[in-house]
Amino acid sequence: MVLYGGALFAQSPQRNDSLKISKLKPSTLKKPDGAAMLSVNDIATNISASKELVTFYRIIQAAGITETFKSKGPITVFAPTEQAFAGLPAGKLDTLFHNDHKYDLIALVTYHALPGIVTSGDIVHQINISKGLATFITLTGNKLMAKLDANRNIVLIDENGGQSIINRFNIKQNNGLIHLINSVLIPKFKNI
Repeated sequence: MVLYGGALFAQSPQRNDSLKISKLKPSTLKKPDGAAMLSVNDIATNISASKELVTFYRIIQAAGITETFKSKGPITVFAPTEQAFAGLPAGKLDTLFHNDHKYDLIALVTYHALPGIVTSGDIVHQINISKGLATFITLTGNKLMAKLDANRNIVLIDENGGQSIINRFNIKQNNGLIHLINSVLIPKFKNI
């Protein structure tokens, strides 16, 4: 009888350990607006799985640069949400999807990305040491500015003066970071 009770007692911690392991797995998930982003996935995979980033992923595909966001990186992406794209003037996005605007489409996507891992803390630090307005160079080679507003939100300013607030930040990817933004950043398009 003592052996039987000991056998039951010995199995009890094993069950608890397996429960603890299964409880740890969901902690690696980030759920921006209900879409699970696994930090073990690359940027392109996570963007493609997000309901909030459908249009941004369509643009990445149309530009033919999906592999850039699957690469080893690291890359930091400011990903505009569906609401951000809804704020564009009517027809602007449709025009970019035409074949003769492919380079503009590539410029649009890569303007939303910085080389390396740039956390929200890094952005705020640059803003502070730059006396309120930091400058970053995007993958296109164009400038993107950042400042803090009165509510201490990080505001990105594109080359045309358009502004976008980072709504969710530091979403870890296996090849960088994603920050979700509320407006589309527009570079000054250059004719090639």
